[in-house]
Amino acid sequence: MLHSSQGRLPEPPEATVGPVDLAARVDDALAVQALAFGLSEDEIGIRRHVMLRHAALRHTRALGVTTPEGRLVGFVYGMPNDRTQWWSTVVHPYLREDGVDHWLSGSFVITELHVHPRWQQLGLGRRLITGITDTATEERSLLSAIDTDSPARRLYHHLGYRDLARRVIFPGAASPYAVMGAQLPLAGPR
Repeated sequence: MLHSSQGRLPEPPEATVGPVDLAARVDDALAVQALAFGLSEDEIGIRRHVMLRHAALRHTRALGVTTPEGRLVGFVYGMPNDRTQWWSTVVHPYLREDGVDHWLSGSFVITELHVHPRWQQLGLGRRLITGITDTATEERSLLSAIDTDSPARRLYHHLGYRDLARRVIFPGAASPYAVMGAQLPLAGPR
């Protein structure tokens, strides 16, 4: 990866990272997620409903990567953790078992982060996650990722996320997940 003299990642050609209206761009975001994550039409329909519900929550924030033509090629969204939300109730027993369930309080959760496959390996995922967590008022951040050695998990570890629980099973998910947490601000160059 190339770095500028200030330690910042270079601006990828023809891409801008900035706030995005998640509700207005839900279908664009799901198209990116479907390519990056390999979703079926049924999964897209379910996730569309969830994403719109999340977009309507007052504290949800989203950033997107857009081309000069306005095409969305990456996005991230998240919110302060709410222990009554589905994700939190699923991961709570795993975190409690490992003695780290206190992480569910005072945390900003990265709900989704996806970059179009053709736009990966340009530092956009890093810019999205650091951009959204840099504005968080919470002390730490949480996320879940498929529990494999992947570029995404390596990025998260490089930014200071550590595994809090592994082999987490989400209802309906084909693969186990890892729940990861990091103190804010995240480590590494922006």
